[in-house]
Amino acid sequence: MNTVDIINKTKKSIPLKDNEIKYLVNGYTSGEIPDYQMSAWLMAVCLNGLTENETVSLTFAMRDSGDILDLSSVNDVTVDKHSTGGVGDKTSLIIGPITAACGVAVPKMSGRGLGHTGGTIDKLESINGYRTELPFDEFTEIIKKTGFSIISQSKRLCPADKKIYALRNVSGTVDSIPLICASIMSKKLAMNTDCLLLDVKWGSGAFMKTKEDANRLAELMEKVGRASGKKCRAIVTDMNEPLGNCIGNALEVRESIELLQGKIKNRLYDICIELSANMLELAGKGNYDDCVLMAKEAVSSGKALAVLKETIKLHGGDERICDNVNLIPQARFSHVICASRDVEIVSVNAEELGMASLMLGAGRIIKDDEIDKTAGIVLEFSVGDKISMDAPLMTLYSDIGSDFSEAALRAYNSIKFRTLTSHALT
Repeated sequence: MNTVDIINKTKKSIPLKDNEIKYLVNGYTSGEIPDYQMSAWLMAVCLNGLTENETVSLTFAMRDSGDILDLSSVNDVTVDKHSTGGVGDKTSLIIGPITAACGVAVPKMSGRGLGHTGGTIDKLESINGYRTELPFDEFTEIIKKTGFSIISQSKRLCPADKKIYALRNVSGTVDSIPLICASIMSKKLAMNTDCLLLDVKWGSGAFMKTKEDANRLAELMEKVGRASGKKCRAIVTDMNEPLGNCIGNALEVRESIELLQGKIKNRLYDICIELSANMLELAGKGNYDDCVLMAKEAVSSGKALAVLKETIKLHGGDERICDNVNLIPQARFSHVICASRDVEIVSVNAEELGMASLMLGAGRIIKDDEIDKTAGIVLEFSVGDKISMDAPLMTLYSDIGSDFSEAALRAYNSIKFRTLTSHALT
């Protein structure tokens, strides 16, 4: 088999056979195929795409490049959720406990944040003492006890994806739907849960900027999941404004706990109930409407909060935060941005707000950057709200610097206003 022949076939839109894709993935992972040849093939994929069958083959080859987890010791039905990411997306911290409280196990491996979107592992590590790197046996024991656990991704899981993604990042080949699908699904299928829910986001704060592209990705990911024999469902959700009022690691943990305490019922709550109900329905707990009621009851009864509290404790974290959110680490410095006139919030650029949060220290530009777990933004508005002059729009937080001028300007400019006459506020 010849790598140049494989490159030429994709360049000419001639479908590859399963063994050719496997040869390419295994050869690159082992180092036998050099970066320059793999880059050429990835660019050919970006320009010409892959067929559905090729995408399935690529996903399976990447999945099989490393370990596939054995969750057979977990007696409950297992379900995993993947989100394509967005600004303020803390749903995993909420829907995991809700779903587990309803009798479905949620074992999950997550990553760290890079760029304007946050990472679930960074959020969890803002809890004092919380361990995200656990031996697999300890991970499964926590799942057996509470039904829910999130740990950092194993280095032995999908090494092909790790190497290929790094190459895509420096070769201008990130924005290809078949390559995005294979990257996500190879890791999710290696987790080997019984069911998989995919939350594909679109909008200013998401990787997919248009609903059409999000629908294409969702449909392809769903087909790949089903081809593997898994129960798989993809739903498309809106990320044109941040999800919830908090952006930043410790701030998002606080908001998640307050939602599970029953203090928050907003768009974040609605989406978490929707995602949880889909997970429960996939796991065979009933029809969708019944599962919605189950998810809401898990919150209102306090059962979901109890799951989170016990899980934090078993991970070595300070579980007292579930009773007193003021024990979550807090930033030393803050800056309030107020409305300069009476306004209505017309729209917000979620990506720009995420970048402002990154400037405060809440995110990474490169993967080895240190982050400020307390940094971020708390919004005092939703799109459509009317705000009086001098009323707060948002508060910026940082533990590493008190000069908020640049981040504040970027955050303020992310909002599109409509000026109101004074009687329009009433």
